[in-house]
Amino acid sequence: MPGIESNAIEPTKDELRGLCPVARALRLAPSYGLVILMFGLILLFTLLLPETFPTMLNLRAILSDKAIIALLALAATIPMVAGRIDLTVGYGIVLWHILAISLQTLYGVPWPVAVLIVLALGVVTGVLNGILVEVARIDAFIATLGTGTILYALALWHTGGRQMVGTLPDAFYAINGTFILGLPITAYYVLAISVTLWVILEYTPVGRYLYAIGANQRAAELNGIPTRKFVVGAFVTSGFLTALAGVLLASKLRIGQASVGLEFLLPALVGAFLGSTTIKPGRVNIWGTIVGVMILAVGISGIQQFGGSFWVEPLFNGTTLLIAIGIAGYAQRKKGAKSK
Repeated sequence: MPGIESNAIEPTKDELRGLCPVARALRLAPSYGLVILMFGLILLFTLLLPETFPTMLNLRAILSDKAIIALLALAATIPMVAGRIDLTVGYGIVLWHILAISLQTLYGVPWPVAVLIVLALGVVTGVLNGILVEVARIDAFIATLGTGTILYALALWHTGGRQMVGTLPDAFYAINGTFILGLPITAYYVLAISVTLWVILEYTPVGRYLYAIGANQRAAELNGIPTRKFVVGAFVTSGFLTALAGVLLASKLRIGQASVGLEFLLPALVGAFLGSTTIKPGRVNIWGTIVGVMILAVGISGIQQFGGSFWVEPLFNGTTLLIAIGIAGYAQRKKGAKSK
């Protein structure tokens, strides 16, 4: 049977064995470059903006604003592990946050039931994406772009271009608005989900199978891995997390409108792509994704506090994405040349 090898470029234990501490640190530095950059940015903005940046208020703002993007980035990460891309993370959240509100305000559905309905619809969307990609054999980019566009059209049809506004229960607002130990509860959601996904991907057969599929699907099939089932499962997980992000967005905004949500697509994808350039370069990983989102959050927060204009955020996101992909490609080519 053909072997399944990781395409990650982080140093192995054999490569690190016997190195002195300085040499070991230098060998690990490329793998943790974004982590170092993140702490470097925090230190830089702390020194330059001592009265506004290193404050609890700013930390709360960053965690609250970027928690939804972090969830969407994690949603995009899971299909990427299997070598697929899911664009519905940016389109689905538009419909899901609208439904989370309209089910309660227009149809009188109790908020726990409304939340469960939205989560179930997210799972159904994931199943549909998985079938389109694995059964119909449509390219994942095209399939999820089509599905996402349909979801966005449904959001426009459902709202008729109007905002969904109404009085919602305090318990629904508390899903997003609660603070624990001075930090927003959404940060704890992200932490719990990140730990769960990390354990699954790194320490269970499910994770190993997904990485094997992403590295070489044909080899994975020859080794007896049911690739179709796991790819569909990856899209289902992505759909569920996207729906959860939609519920949290609805609780945060307290209104539903079709013009909100699409702006999360690029930052989520940037965070996921950045995740493949750090900690385990060349391989999508959970903590790399979180670091990628934090790089965007810290950088944009610092620049905006310097008085950056409204166009700074998309410019920063796009530039960071290009740099990340360039670094990842260079590192991969360098390792390939070294192997030869």
